[in-house]
Amino acid sequence: MKDLLIQTARSSGIADADVLSKYFDENADDARRADELLLAAPAFTEDTVLKLFAETLGLEYLAEVPASDVPAEFVEAVSATYAQHHYLIGIRKDSDPELTVVLSKPLDTSALDNVSKMVGTPVRTALASRAAITAAIDVAYEQKSTVIEEVAEELNGQNLDQLVDEVASSDDLLDVVNRPPVIRLINDILFRALQLRASDIHIHPYETKIQIRYRVDGILYDTLSLNRNVLPLAISRIKVMAGMDIAERRMPQDGRCSVRLGQREIDLRVSTVPTSFGERSVLRILDKSTGLFTLDELGLSKGDLESFDGIINRSHGVIFVTGPTGSGKSTTLYACLNRIDSIQKNVMTIEDPIEYQLGGISQMQVASKKGVTFVNALRHVLRQDPDVIMVGEVRDEETAGMCIQSSLTGHLVFSTLHTNDAAGAVSRLLDFGVEPYLVSSSLIAILAQRLVRRICPSCKEPYKPSDKELKELALEPDELKKAQFHKGAGCGKCFDTGYRGRIGIYELLPINEDIRDLIYHRESAGTIKKRALQFGMKTLRMDGARKAAAGITTVAEVLRITQADSM
Repeated sequence: MKDLLIQTARSSGIADADVLSKYFDENADDARRADELLLAAPAFTEDTVLKLFAETLGLEYLAEVPASDVPAEFVEAVSATYAQHHYLIGIRKDSDPELTVVLSKPLDTSALDNVSKMVGTPVRTALASRAAITAAIDVAYEQKSTVIEEVAEELNGQNLDQLVDEVASSDDLLDVVNRPPVIRLINDILFRALQLRASDIHIHPYETKIQIRYRVDGILYDTLSLNRNVLPLAISRIKVMAGMDIAERRMPQDGRCSVRLGQREIDLRVSTVPTSFGERSVLRILDKSTGLFTLDELGLSKGDLESFDGIINRSHGVIFVTGPTGSGKSTTLYACLNRIDSIQKNVMTIEDPIEYQLGGISQMQVASKKGVTFVNALRHVLRQDPDVIMVGEVRDEETAGMCIQSSLTGHLVFSTLHTNDAAGAVSRLLDFGVEPYLVSSSLIAILAQRLVRRICPSCKEPYKPSDKELKELALEPDELKKAQFHKGAGCGKCFDTGYRGRIGIYELLPINEDIRDLIYHRESAGTIKKRALQFGMKTLRMDGARKAAAGITTVAEVLRITQADSM
């Protein structure tokens, strides 16, 4: 089997055959089956391994397992516990008389034989990931409601000290067999959040219930209501996972932890605050497996991309990325740092917290309790002979001053500010107390940004916006003639929202001599914006309007996210 897998890898290119061969040689004494051995290999993802086995064995590989295809006879014959334990599910298409058993372990023939005996018919095999199979099991067996009922029943008898002992350092969300109900409940909530591509989970207590809310593509959705009695256990479990004090319920707390979804590593940032109806918790999800965006993928227009590409390769100066919380500023900064050649340049970052690990770049974590603030960290980083420095956020006069001084001593500095538009960043720096001559001589560009939801490609359809919407969009007449407006009708893939994923809209303000002169003379943000528009700057509303006209997002979404350009 190992030789066959290596041959398939070499002929198909699904996996690196040399890496595969070396891994098998290094683990020649391992008694595990080839599939178990390979699924544990750090060099290959679960999807890669399963595709390789599917190609070798002539089996079908399913990226998703439709729960609607799971027949009632399978649910009745095979228990949910058995299906979960072996990560398998049975499916049948309408026209297909034979049952297909979808496995996550390609060579698990004993489980396959057992299922065949349980259902009383021969079966054939297909392959899918554990996450895809578990998602189908959840729906087919309606696991959610039973877990919540179990938690409510065991509320009084649950031992929190025992709960602490049962927590692993990096818990696998798919490992739900024989786990206490509260652990399965929280794992279920996290798993559903990842299925929905949520960025945050809100656990919001009310007088008579707990509301679970997911933020998907920037919008909060109510998805699940729990019995009020479950709150203490659920919050305690979350605190245990995040290394927080479960006995402290009157003070806000912050924590972080990692969980696994199969072979995917997920970071969670956890916050709890006391409210009148009990503790409220918010979990921010950082999925490391999604990978970082490149500058080309962010959504910058061709002109802005070329201009910005030249700016980020300068030898010194300050570049600010601005926008509210959750507008994708960190993603843009990471894309900039990835674009810079870190082999020839010493690139260092100061972050709070470090969201993604970047190859070839030194990243430093702010720890205010230990005295490692942005300012102190920046002083030490400057002694490390850096060429490029990224400072997570400018929050005060001292940090702003240090960033500007660093640029004047020959460093390229990236940072973020919370302002409404690009020109507003200048006013913010002057409000911090930084001298105008320092701002004008060090600043080389400001990039303001927002995130708008993309139209779902599966249910995209053309439509004509109202005259009022078109007036607010303020497109030029020639742009309006070429425009192809679309919207999403709503389907299963986008959960009937009509949107799937997000893209950035941008306002790039390069600092030329005219703008420097305005900054030096403390002119208002409005004056700077007017002059920048004369030099060809496109505002957030303008960039959004172009993306709506190109059928990437909707007019309503652009009008929701941006404000009118009042001059």
